[in-house]
Amino acid sequence: MGTPEFSVPVLEALAAEHQVTCVYSQPPRPAGRGKKDRPSPVQARAEALGLPVRHPTSLKGAEAQADFAALQADVAVVVAYGLILPQAVLDAPRQGCLNIHASLLPRWRGAAPIHRAIMAGDTETGICIMQMEAGLDTGPVLLREATPIGAEETTGQLHDRLSQMGARLILDALADLSGRKPDIQPDAGVTYASKIEKAEARVDWSRPAAEVDRLIRGLSPFPGAWCDVGGERLKLLGSRLAEGQGAPGQVLADPDLKRLRIACGSGAVDITLAQREGKRAMPPEDVLRGFALPDRLA
Repeated sequence: MGTPEFSVPVLEALAAEHQVTCVYSQPPRPAGRGKKDRPSPVQARAEALGLPVRHPTSLKGAEAQADFAALQADVAVVVAYGLILPQAVLDAPRQGCLNIHASLLPRWRGAAPIHRAIMAGDTETGICIMQMEAGLDTGPVLLREATPIGAEETTGQLHDRLSQMGARLILDALADLSGRKPDIQPDAGVTYASKIEKAEARVDWSRPAAEVDRLIRGLSPFPGAWCDVGGERLKLLGSRLAEGQGAPGQVLADPDLKRLRIACGSGAVDITLAQREGKRAMPPEDVLRGFALPDRLA
C-alpha cells in the first residue's frame, strides 16, 4: 500500500521476494498540460510487474473493507500510502499492517519527516518498521536503522537513500516477523512533522545563515525555497554555509562570477543550485550568465 516514488523500491523488493496478492495506491490524478489522469508511480510500477492494483478513494466503507479482508493477506506493508486505514483494515491481515516510516520514531511522526529533519538541523535520521495502530505513527517499532544527514544533503537526496533503506529493512523484518519483539515508543521525544505549507518556502534573509541553509536544503526539490529577484521568483535548490557578512539579502561580490553568495542575518550561504522561472535547475555560474542580479535579494 503506497503511492509516490518513495514507495516504488519497496514494491520492487517485495515483489522479488514475496507473493504480493494486491497493490493499493491513491487514485490517478490529473497531471501534465492536458490534465489527463495519470496513475501514481506505485500503480504504474505494479502494472508493469503484472500485479493487480486497486485505488479506492477511501477505505472507510463496508464494501472496501470487505474487499480488503477477502485478500486473506498475511501482512500489509504500508509506505507513504496517503489514506487513513480504519481499524477493520488494520485488523484484517493475519500479522497486521507494517508501516515503513522515514524517521527515528517517536521523532517526526506525521506527513513530512524528511523535510522537517533537515529543516530542524538534525544530524541523523533513519527508517523505522512499525506495527500500525489507530494513532498517527504511534505503533511499536519492530526494526530501526539510523543514518547521518550530510552537511549539504537535500531532502531529495535523503529521500532516495531512505527509500532504498526502507526496501532493505522491510525484507529483514518480514524474514523474522514472528520472532521480533516490538519496542513501545516512549512518550519523551515526540515531535510532529507537519505538512509543508507554501508560506514557509520564501526565504527570510534576516534569519541566521544556518537556518536559511537548512530551509533551502529541506525544501529541495519540492516545493523549493525561493526569493524575489526583480519580480521573478528564483528557486533555490542547493546551498552550503559560507564566510561573509553584509546586509540581509546582499549579494556578496565575486569577481569571477562563479559563485552566488548571499548575506544573511548572521553569516552567509552559497547557492549551489538554482532555477529561474521556466528554466531547468542550474549551477550558480549558469544562473548568473545573462541574469543581472540586484545588490540585494528580497
